[in-house]
Amino acid sequence: MAIERIGVIGAGQMGNGIAHVLALAGYDVLLDDVNKDQLSKALERIDKNMHRQAARGVIKDDEIAPAMSRIRTTTALDDMKDRDLVIEAATEDEAVKKKIFQDLTARIGEKTLLATNTSSISVTRLATATDRPERFIGIHFMNPVPMMQLVEVIRGIATDDATFQAALEIVRRTGKTAAYAEDFPAFIVNRILQPMINEAVYTLYEGVGNVEAIDTAMRLGANHPMGPLQLADFIGLDTCLSIMQVLYEGLADSKYRPCPLLVKYVEAGWLGRKTGRGFYDYRGDHPVPTR
Repeated sequence: MAIERIGVIGAGQMGNGIAHVLALAGYDVLLDDVNKDQLSKALERIDKNMHRQAARGVIKDDEIAPAMSRIRTTTALDDMKDRDLVIEAATEDEAVKKKIFQDLTARIGEKTLLATNTSSISVTRLATATDRPERFIGIHFMNPVPMMQLVEVIRGIATDDATFQAALEIVRRTGKTAAYAEDFPAFIVNRILQPMINEAVYTLYEGVGNVEAIDTAMRLGANHPMGPLQLADFIGLDTCLSIMQVLYEGLADSKYRPCPLLVKYVEAGWLGRKTGRGFYDYRGDHPVPTR
C-alpha cells in the first residue's frame, strides 16, 4: 500500500510537528486547520525548527527548502480528496475528533487510510465515526515530534494488516521507532507517565514538597531530564487532566483519580507554558514556581 500524499488535520503543536517530519521524509503534505492564522504560524514554526535542526547538524541546510515546498495548507476538508492517508491531530477531545472524522469520511476516496494521533482515546471507538474501521489506525507521535524518536502504533479491533504495515512504513521512513500498543486507555507511554505526573501533583497538593522541591527531587534523585511538574506545564495541564480522566473512566480504578489541584489549575485557565502560567509562571524572564 503505497503512501505518498498525506493530510494532517490540525496545525497546533502536534500537527505542525507531524507535518515537519513527514515533509523531511519526502511526503507530499497538506496541513489543514479551521484557523488561517494558525496555518501561517505553523509554517513559520516549522521553518524555524528546521533551521534549528540544521544548526545542530541534525539535518542539512539544503534539505530545508525542498521540505518546506512539500507542505501546503488549507482550511477546506474537501482538499483532502486526493490524499492516500489523513492523520487527525486535533485537540484531545473525543467528540471533536469524531466530528472531524464524520466530516472527513464523505470527502475522501474510498481507499484513503485514516489515522488519529490521539494520546489516550480508544482507536476502536474513534473508528466507529468512519465508514472504514478496517483502514483506521492510531499513529501517536510524541511531543515535540521533530525531537522524539518514539511513535506508538495502535490497532483498533477492526484494523487490517495492510493498514498496520502502512503505518509501520511511515514511522520507519521518518527515521523513528515504532512501539506497538494494544488499544487500551492511554496506551503505553501515557499509561505510565501521566499517573506519575498526577502523583507529583498530589505530592504538591498534600504539602509534601513545593514545586521546586518536587522537580529537583525527580531530576536529581531519579535522573529525569525534566521534573514532573515542569513536564506537565510543557505538555499542557488540560491534556494531562484529559488523559487522567480517560484512564479513570476507562479502567474504573481509583488510583487514576485526577488530583483536585490539577482540576483547579485547569479550571483557572493555568494550563502551563501555552497560557503563560501553570505550576510555573512564565510571564517574566525566568519561570517562577506558583506554589
